[in-house]
Amino acid sequence: MVGPRRPVIVLFGSSIVQYSFGHGGWGAILAHLYSRQADVVLRGYGGWNSRQALQVLPTVFPKLCTDQDAPVQPSLVIVYFGGNDSSTPLPDGLSYHVPLSEYKENMRQIGLYIRSLSEMTRVIFLSCPPINEKMIDKSVPRTYEACRDYSNACIEMCNELSRTDPSFKVIDLFNAIEKCHDWTDTCFLDGIHFSSVASDIVVGEIVKAISEAKWEPSLYFGDLPTEFEEMCPVRPIN
Repeated sequence: MVGPRRPVIVLFGSSIVQYSFGHGGWGAILAHLYSRQADVVLRGYGGWNSRQALQVLPTVFPKLCTDQDAPVQPSLVIVYFGGNDSSTPLPDGLSYHVPLSEYKENMRQIGLYIRSLSEMTRVIFLSCPPINEKMIDKSVPRTYEACRDYSNACIEMCNELSRTDPSFKVIDLFNAIEKCHDWTDTCFLDGIHFSSVASDIVVGEIVKAISEAKWEPSLYFGDLPTEFEEMCPVRPIN
């Protein structure tokens, strides 16, 4: 731990999250935006689905204990699972697939657990984005229609939670990506993972969601205090 203590924003999800700190990735852009306001922490696990994520929650997000080494609980967790869950089930059963009803309940339990970390912990879900089927590796079959169904399930689940707790918000990535002109050609590296174009869209949606949230205190980067204001002006070079 380094100080001073800042708000912590955790990105939790599958490869869409794991790769987000790459060049031009949405996680890297968020870290840059919050560079003097909050710590953006990556917890991305390529190939994972919501079933696996649910199993490791206590390890990734340990709850407070009584000793002085208790973990600092995040102010915000941005959660993405769904792309692997929505993949087509294989006959041998060895696939990423999680049935839609189970996926929805897994995401609900993930959200409720994270929310229970502290009174001040907020949660933003990212719904499943579309894919470009022509680009993807056919060894892991996925369909555009399944992505849409899992996106809708995530949105529906979060809307149910947010009716009683405004700490939950959801971003409809499926429709946000599709609003981009020529999205099938510009938004993906391989038909699934995001290009810099798509990452810009993701960041825009996240910043909008945070800025519009009626959270106290605000987590919008423009509202957070800047760490160490300009206290030591640079002397001009003679």
